[in-house]
Amino acid sequence: MQALPSPPPPSLQHQLQPLPEKETTTAISLNQIIVSKQAGRHQQSSPREVLPYSETKLVPFAQTRLLAPKQPILQPRRTNPLIWFGAILCLIFSLLLIFFGIATLILYLVVKPKHPVFDVPNASLNGIYFDSPEFFNGDLTFLANFSNPNHKLDVRFEHVDIEVYFSNRLIGTQALQPFTQRPREIRLQAVRVISSLVYLPQNSAVELQKQVLSNKVNYNIRATFKLKAILGLFHYNYWLHGRCEMAISGPPTGVLVARSCNTNR
Repeated sequence: MQALPSPPPPSLQHQLQPLPEKETTTAISLNQIIVSKQAGRHQQSSPREVLPYSETKLVPFAQTRLLAPKQPILQPRRTNPLIWFGAILCLIFSLLLIFFGIATLILYLVVKPKHPVFDVPNASLNGIYFDSPEFFNGDLTFLANFSNPNHKLDVRFEHVDIEVYFSNRLIGTQALQPFTQRPREIRLQAVRVISSLVYLPQNSAVELQKQVLSNKVNYNIRATFKLKAILGLFHYNYWLHGRCEMAISGPPTGVLVARSCNTNR
């Protein structure tokens, strides 16, 4: 009978221990997600800590929506009523501005307004004499011609102020009563300007005496008008200025020799 082999030494027995059995794996469906059981118990654990597979459970993919955080629903903000009110007012104002602008343009193109014309067709110098070397008296009469060249506009002269100058020194003034002119109407009005003890500088007084002796006195007339143009219910006001340079023969029978007049705004 053969002898049994001797048992291996202890160190070799320790190396020949049986290998541990392999853990069984479970098939996972594609519509499932692995969620750790200890996710709620170990919220403060390190993010690098890896949990064993045995501590996980399978959760259907459809239920993962319940685990996602809810997003807040934004409610639309209502516009302040004052903002709407201001916007409506701006719109109304813009429409009115456009309407009146178009209406004004149409009226201007249809009516084609022209400003009245001021002229002095005749004048007479009745007298000039000096009480002293620097104070003189004078008597001037002239015919003022106001004409309205418009075909459809009435013009009202609300303020008429006429001034007479010699060598840029005011020697007399006269105001006329308001009046109205129809389209294409001409108005002639006699204006008399009397100068009484009017002061003139010495050089101006000497120049006036020389012109009287030479039988040619130069006067300037400056007229200022405040007008109102009227077309039915529409009207507008504006100022107008008339200028006339006259040469008159010497008194007492001085007559108009030459003139140059213009009217502008």
